[in-house]
Amino acid sequence: MKKTLLLVETLFVLGAVGCGAADGSLPDEDRTPALESSGEDLATTSCTQLTPSSVKASGDDGTGSVAANTLDDLLTTRWSSLGKGQWIDYDLGATKTVGAMAVAWHQGDTRVNTFTISVSPDGYTYTQVYSGKSKGTTAAAETYAFTAVSARRIRVTVQGNTLNDWASISEARPCAGTTPSPAPSGIVWRGDFESGDRSQWDGTQMMSSDRLQVIPSPVREGGYALKATVKQGDDPINSSGNRNEIFKQTKEAAGSEYWYRWSTRFASDFPSVNTWQLFTQWHHDGCCGSPPVEFYVYGEEMRLNIGGDPGVIVWKTPLVRNAWHDFIFHVKWSPNATVGFVELYYNGNLVLPKRYIATQYSGQLNYLKIGLYRNDTVAPVGVVYHDGWVMGRSKADVLDANYQLK
Repeated sequence: MKKTLLLVETLFVLGAVGCGAADGSLPDEDRTPALESSGEDLATTSCTQLTPSSVKASGDDGTGSVAANTLDDLLTTRWSSLGKGQWIDYDLGATKTVGAMAVAWHQGDTRVNTFTISVSPDGYTYTQVYSGKSKGTTAAAETYAFTAVSARRIRVTVQGNTLNDWASISEARPCAGTTPSPAPSGIVWRGDFESGDRSQWDGTQMMSSDRLQVIPSPVREGGYALKATVKQGDDPINSSGNRNEIFKQTKEAAGSEYWYRWSTRFASDFPSVNTWQLFTQWHHDGCCGSPPVEFYVYGEEMRLNIGGDPGVIVWKTPLVRNAWHDFIFHVKWSPNATVGFVELYYNGNLVLPKRYIATQYSGQLNYLKIGLYRNDTVAPVGVVYHDGWVMGRSKADVLDANYQLK
């Protein structure tokens, strides 16, 4: 969690930036245009709009592009403030359930904005719930959904755009969210392939469909499992290493705590090489670098590494091929090493007691990727099977959620 002091009133940028004097370094598109009132309410999609009681910002341009302009239902006015990290903050007047934020970006059809969304119960402590980029193809409102939460305030923090470092928003609306009634089992998500296809997951990074096959045998439970195959040269995203992976945008918020259960099997001819071969990872949503949480094979060992490269190897065990390996993984997600922790059960036994460690990178959320991702120096074909994926809020949840093991 990131602690931010509640400001009594809107902050202002330094006069050298906000005076509005002619300055060739400031782009013309961020100067206040001649206004033509549209007189129309902001049009949004997939958003039941909430009406903020007030709005404040980290600063403005000093020429009238103030925070209140984002609530006037006019796409011809805006809030603008120069510098990466500028923010605008909406007070809902009371604690409400929020599940999305609709934003119409100034000149949103000509540039892509990088931003985060955070929520707060009190204006002091903020939790990031979304990180991403605008489309860059429309000046109309775009809706950014996240897991519904209860909050009093919602904040958009902008890290510049593809043309300059201005934060410029024409209109914005918090959107009501519905907190789903928890299922009796407390299951958050299933990715067990019992749909007979890959539809339970959000997407793939694969060379072709034969590299990530949903198959009826071998399975650990139920009727289907995933077979992941990697051949040397498989590089579907033009990045380091070779891979074929399927992913789920779990995006667990900092401070959240979950249990994960799954089974993995390595083919009888799985390569034995003294380099990394990842089969499960929670990757950060930022660019580049090793993931903060990764399960991988090195030589004849399975390992769990936390913290990227080099990180800390917190568990390892001999690799056994042609047999199912059962994992129950308990995590509290946090970039703070005194808050975050991991705990691991392997084949029914507690092999890693709760260990406090940072499980996220600061300011970034994680998402789940499974399959096979390995060093591109590995020549033999690698085959890994995955089955039974389920995410819940307790150990009992994930144990009760699964089918009879085979």
